[in-house]
Amino acid sequence: MPDILVVGSLNADLVVRTPRFPHPGETTSGGDLQVIPGGKGANQAVAAARHGASVSMLGRVGEDKFGNFLLENLKSNNVDSRLVQRDDSSTGTAIIVVNSNGQNIIVLSAGANGKVNDADVNKVSFSDYKLLLLQLEIPTPTVLSAAQRAHESGLRVILNPAPAKELPNELISLADFLIPNETELSLLTGLSVNDMNSTEQAAQALLAAGAKNVIVTLGSKGALIVTDSQVTHIETYKVNVVDTTAAGDAFIGGFATALLQDKSLEQAVRYGCACGALATTKLGAQPSLPTKEEVEKFIS
Repeated sequence: MPDILVVGSLNADLVVRTPRFPHPGETTSGGDLQVIPGGKGANQAVAAARHGASVSMLGRVGEDKFGNFLLENLKSNNVDSRLVQRDDSSTGTAIIVVNSNGQNIIVLSAGANGKVNDADVNKVSFSDYKLLLLQLEIPTPTVLSAAQRAHESGLRVILNPAPAKELPNELISLADFLIPNETELSLLTGLSVNDMNSTEQAAQALLAAGAKNVIVTLGSKGALIVTDSQVTHIETYKVNVVDTTAAGDAFIGGFATALLQDKSLEQAVRYGCACGALATTKLGAQPSLPTKEEVEKFIS
C-alpha cells in the first residue's frame, strides 16, 4: 500500500540570484536564470520520497515543455505521477529572486494548478494511502474536499497553510497536523506573532478552532509544538544559509516520513528541523531537498 498522497501544486521555478532585492522602480543585475522543479505539492512529494516513502502526486500541469519537465522530474525522484493530469492551461510557474543572505521573494502564476478540482480528488481511492499532505497553491475548495475524503477514509492529514491566506474553520478542524510558519500563523488567527509567547497564544487559537496538533516552523529558531497536552520548543541545527526556498517543504517531507516510522511527535519534528536546515544550504527548491542518508549523516 502506498504511504503518502500529496494533493497540490507543481511549478517550474524561474530562479535568479541578486546581491539585494530591488526597490520599486529599480533594476538590479542578477546571475544566470535557472529553471528548477518546484511547487509546494511537488516539493513535499519529492522530499518524502527521498526519505524512502512511497508517494503519489495528484495535480495538474500544462501541455507544454514545463509540464514535460515536471513530470519527468517526478519520475526520476520515484514519485508516482499517474494522478497528475495534463491541462490546456499553462504549467504553473514561480518567479523567485534570492538575495545574498539566502532570503527570497516569490511571485506565483497558478496556471494549471488553479484547475485542480473536486472531480480530480473524487477519482482517487483515499483508503489506499496512510497519510495526506496538503498545501494552498491549488483552490481552497479542492483542499477542503481532499481533507474531507481523507477524514472519511481514516487518513491522517498534514496541512501546510501556505501561501498564507484565511481558511474556514472546517478545514482547520480536519487537520491532524497544522504546520504554519509565523507569517501564516498570524494571518490565520489575526493575532500578532513576534515572540515565543505570542506564537504559543496564536497556536492555541488554532487548537480552539479544531486543529489537533499545531507545529509552527520558526526558521533559524526551530519549531514550536503546541497540542492540548504539551508546548515544546525544538531547536534547529546551525548551518550556513544559501537559499531558504523549500526549507518548509523539506521539513514537512521529513516530518511525514518520520511519523510513518512511528516516531514520537517530538522526534518527527526534530527530524523535520534537520531536513529544513540542510535544505537551506543549497540553491533551489527540489535540488536542495536532502535524502535520508544525508540527514542521518548530518544528525550524527
